[in-house]
Amino acid sequence: MVRGVVVLNTLAPVFLLIAVGVWLQRSGLVSAGFLKEANRVTYWLGLPALLFTQLTRSFHEATGAEEMLAAMGIASVGVIVVAFGVARMLRVPGTSMGTFVQGAFRGNLAFVGLPVIYVMPDEVLPGGVSAKAAAVVVVAPMMVAYNLVGVIVLLLSQHKLGWGMVAPFVKQLLSTPPLVATVVGIGFALIGWTLPAAVDTALLALGEMALPLGLLGVGGSLASIGEHVGGRAAWGAAILKTMISPLMGWAVGRAMGLGALELKMVMIFMATPTAIISYAVAVELRGDEGIASGAIVLSVLTSVVPLAAVIAWA
Repeated sequence: MVRGVVVLNTLAPVFLLIAVGVWLQRSGLVSAGFLKEANRVTYWLGLPALLFTQLTRSFHEATGAEEMLAAMGIASVGVIVVAFGVARMLRVPGTSMGTFVQGAFRGNLAFVGLPVIYVMPDEVLPGGVSAKAAAVVVVAPMMVAYNLVGVIVLLLSQHKLGWGMVAPFVKQLLSTPPLVATVVGIGFALIGWTLPAAVDTALLALGEMALPLGLLGVGGSLASIGEHVGGRAAWGAAILKTMISPLMGWAVGRAMGLGALELKMVMIFMATPTAIISYAVAVELRGDEGIASGAIVLSVLTSVVPLAAVIAWA
């Protein structure tokens, strides 16, 4: 009974805000482009501000988060390998294979993973860092890795390796604000610079709006792309992302000897639904729009039970 209440109190705020975003978009209470623009504000300002401020404060203190980051990295590589095998089993066309693989490994760490962690009690990890600070330290470089690998697998399904891949690859990286904020935030932390108090306060305020506004934007995006579902390939990517991925995280984390809380956090991040941004990237790089949108919508549905099970797990 107590665990059920904990699960409900942890997941309900996240998925309720996503549902509110869907309702706002479909009810016409806001204009058709409002949540899309709000999502852009979050992506270009709110999330970078959150990552930057948290990294400058917590980067040096996050000793111990490195093992969580390594576990997520290794588990994600494992999911990618499995995804290529499953794509062949499902006879996903070669030009769509990159979209399928991206949908299977690229989780919504920022707008679903972090809110879930932030709703949970902010316990202290064995290394002395808080769970929230460690979560940001893990999420920031993983988002960088997701951007890099996501672009690579999409380009590989459209082109052969060569210099022709360099231009779209660099363009995608330079147009990713969270990536830039991560690099700058880590740089500030390493050098020891600090911002003027007024600027720091403004960035904190921007960062605080990122997660709730981001969840509303996720809901609005789902309402916009919800009518496109990419058949069994989309279902396959969604199941890999939300069910197989956390199991992979559990196996790697146990092998590395992670503690119970660190292992739970890794599994929460690995169980998050497919990132909304993966649809825009797939469209930009001429991937399969049906699989991309279907994986996002279906993974939101299939993530509820795995996330609840992980949170309830002692």
